[in-house]
Amino acid sequence: MSSLLDQVPSDVLLRLVSLTLLLAGTNETAIARADDSKNPRGSFNLTLEHDGLTRKYLLYVPASYDGKSKVPLLFNFHGFGGKVAGYLRATDMRPLADEENFLLVYPQGSPLNGFSHWNAATPSRENKSDADDIGFVKKMIASISADYKVDPKRIYACGYSNGAFFSYYLGCCLSERIAAIGSVSGTMLEESYEKGKPSRRVPMINLHGTADNVVPYDGKNGLTPIPKVLSFWALQNETRTQPAATNFKSGRTKVRRLVYSDAKGTAWIEHYRVKGGGHVWFDLDLEGSDANRLIWNFLSGHDLDGLRRKR
Repeated sequence: MSSLLDQVPSDVLLRLVSLTLLLAGTNETAIARADDSKNPRGSFNLTLEHDGLTRKYLLYVPASYDGKSKVPLLFNFHGFGGKVAGYLRATDMRPLADEENFLLVYPQGSPLNGFSHWNAATPSRENKSDADDIGFVKKMIASISADYKVDPKRIYACGYSNGAFFSYYLGCCLSERIAAIGSVSGTMLEESYEKGKPSRRVPMINLHGTADNVVPYDGKNGLTPIPKVLSFWALQNETRTQPAATNFKSGRTKVRRLVYSDAKGTAWIEHYRVKGGGHVWFDLDLEGSDANRLIWNFLSGHDLDGLRRKR
């Protein structure tokens, strides 16, 4: 089985590793555990055994969680080479989880040649290893749901770079569990693009920079161009082929939003095209919303049954 080292040119891989290690940080930080109470809140470093591996993840239980009502569950997957502690610092959704009352999970990818990764395709030449990441996600859902009141219709996934690749894959092969997906600086591998068949409509939000030289906007070396990704999900979600476009500015950065809706006016896809944006988790301010807020507002507007609320 080939690895990512075989699939991506060395110059692109070097940029990818450098950027994700920057997000990961050089030192693991200690994360405080909540006290032992009936409904403990705070950050928990947890492990579980799956498929012969000890898998790790950080679970954040918001201060607003009361243990009485079912709440949403959001996974946020790091990029290639990333570590949870550094990725958490770079993309921290905990304040948003406190405000919106959802359980937040930052899983750790399994090691591959010294770098953590996610398998973002069905077993094929595009898989980086034999690690069963889909099974890992299923087991996390089961474990967390056993300890906390999770709304099974409101489980969401988002990610950055390789983690975004994996979120797309989850949308394709675990659509009966994952209500909606989000991607930042990521795309679909050819395997998922060509063979992905979600069992239901899966809402999708995507943020991508036009100057991304790791996962190029227009595609490269088996990385699906973003316009094709949008077309894939437009077809799956039975939306109009022509999106509604709105232009924004975040400081001096120009951002174009494309919204793909169905005949009833339900928005199933949102795409933010960041002019000149690189391979990053974007630092944006669009009418008071940052990237975290944009992602959550879109995802949380849907559940497994479809639209929960109009935006």
